[in-house]
Amino acid sequence: MLMRPSACGLLILACLCGPALADNSLRAPRPVVWKDFLGVNAQFQYFSPSAYQKQMDRLDALGLNWVRLSIHWAMIEPAENDLQLDSLDGAMSAMQSRQYNILAYLVGSAPFAANVPAGATPSDQYPPKDFNVFAQRMRMLAQRYPQVNTWQVWNEPNIVWLPKEDPDAYDRLLDASTSAIRSAIPGKPVATAGMAYYSQMRSTPGLMLEDLLQQGLGNQNLVAAYHPYSEYPEGDDPAAQDFLVRGNFLNSGLHGQGVQQVWATEWGWSSYTSGEREMQAMIGVDGQADYTLRRLALMATMDYQRIFLFNLSDLDARASNRDQSYGLVDLAGEPKPVYRALKYFFEITGPSLAPDTAPALSNAPSDLYSIAWTRPNGSHVWMFWSASGSSLQIPALSAATLHDPLAGTQTALSGAQGISVPLKTSLQLLVW
Repeated sequence: MLMRPSACGLLILACLCGPALADNSLRAPRPVVWKDFLGVNAQFQYFSPSAYQKQMDRLDALGLNWVRLSIHWAMIEPAENDLQLDSLDGAMSAMQSRQYNILAYLVGSAPFAANVPAGATPSDQYPPKDFNVFAQRMRMLAQRYPQVNTWQVWNEPNIVWLPKEDPDAYDRLLDASTSAIRSAIPGKPVATAGMAYYSQMRSTPGLMLEDLLQQGLGNQNLVAAYHPYSEYPEGDDPAAQDFLVRGNFLNSGLHGQGVQQVWATEWGWSSYTSGEREMQAMIGVDGQADYTLRRLALMATMDYQRIFLFNLSDLDARASNRDQSYGLVDLAGEPKPVYRALKYFFEITGPSLAPDTAPALSNAPSDLYSIAWTRPNGSHVWMFWSASGSSLQIPALSAATLHDPLAGTQTALSGAQGISVPLKTSLQLLVW
């Protein structure tokens, strides 16, 4: 999961060094409908039915219905032809009953299928010996679960494959799996693996998605997916706004080469606060809420067609110390601060927003993030934050309501000569 992007894997991105904000404002390329744009990662089949039904209730209360489900080949087929699908059947049936849109991915090699070198420690991170066997398992799953909207082939092969990443081999696995799925269900949407970060690789220069483009990705009617994790919402270097720079450049490159759909199939922050630091600072539950809202606001202005927050629920001790705490809800299904902040955020924005022009500002700090929207009823929502400013003036507004989704509070602002708006490092919403 979280790892600082390697400079050697971002050569093509590193040449972009201009500022991301031209006039303190960002403008989305299109309207956003939250239930179509934002989904969540989930692992329902690894919980009891009563636990995942409660998780689903929480998801429904947010008004969201896209779910990305992980399926580990080694767990559903621990021995060849010994398929253990009862738990997965139950979770798929429950999602179908709630009419969720489902993105599901198969990852890892079953023990009998892994291409483990002689003398090496067995691991499901080795690719399959025969890509057609993996492809046929995906075909079987696609036939068994027609309720799945989109199938995704593997997860983060650019950093997890052993003994090292192999973009050409992954391209062959993707091609075999896509052909197998579509031979069973013509036209079924298929996505590339969610590539870690911007698809840079551990020991091979360049980007794996760039390699796939060279192999014809733009002509294959596939969704391109990656996982833009970073230390802060604005990037690993907030001053350089490197998330905006890298994400916008990669999305533009993919779309420019014929890819119609670009999805960020994982992003988020853990709320862990103890144990060994695992490539992410310990920001706690309040930091998780803050970072999640700021990143969501940024991603809504970018040319993603869909994004999936990691994760709906905290995980148990089978996950690493850090990975146990990415959830919107805890293991008991109870809301964490990030869940409550998102719920307040959606209550204020409503289910959909259209891009708008930010109000004219006085004394705006240079590091202000400013994102303006219009709700369907014609009212305005302005999202903003700043690490350096204390307040700014909006001369043309005489009255507005300021919302702090982290605190769950609202404040009426007014002034005959315009309003004065206090600034915070966290996202606030001004409505008028």
